Amino acid sequence: MIDDPDDVPPPSWRQRPKPVGFEITYKLDGEALEIDRTRAVDRVRLSAVEQVRFLFAPGNISAKGYRTQLRLSDGRTITFGNLSWRSLTDLERDDARYHRFVSALAQAIMRANPRARFIGGRPRPLWLAMTLVGLLSLAMIAFFALRAFEQGQTNAGLLALLLLAASYWQVWPLIRLNRPRQLMPGEVPDDLVPGRVPAS
Repeated sequence: MIDDPDDVPPPSWRQRPKPVGFEITYKLDGEALEIDRTRAVDRVRLSAVEQVRFLFAPGNISAKGYRTQLRLSDGRTITFGNLSWRSLTDLERDDARYHRFVSALAQAIMRANPRARFIGGRPRPLWLAMTLVGLLSLAMIAFFALRAFEQGQTNAGLLALLLLAASYWQVWPLIRLNRPRQLMPGEVPDDLVPGRVPAS
């Protein structure tokens, strides 16, 4: 028996973006994106999406946070991510479903507005500033460690090296993944939208 295409639910994504607040549901409905905020439902025409940006945005609890940002022709932005709060201390991830929804959304936007721009990473001025601050911070910690060893303060030097390693682990992905780049229309980069399931 062949499934009726009308019985297949449209691509959707649910997220609770804050520890306290309502869950938001995003659903593709023809050439519109329906956003259900529990108290209100908005419909956004996909043809009004001028830019799609993919970002690496880790949070305080999880280092695996990613976001998709839509910029509309009226200047508004719509942002959602792959992390959803279950409680004040617990986050939920469903990267495979997130990737499926974002991929379907990207294709729908490309069809509705072929002129829409697809971008990966932060705006270049912001990325350059973030890179400069990050590298300077790492250089200062490395200099402190070197001076500590030169002065015979081994414990302080070792502590600084541990801090340097932890800082590098946090800073380098922010710089590497958020580098500005132009994408092909409808392209969804795997390094900024995790969860692609290999074709069987």
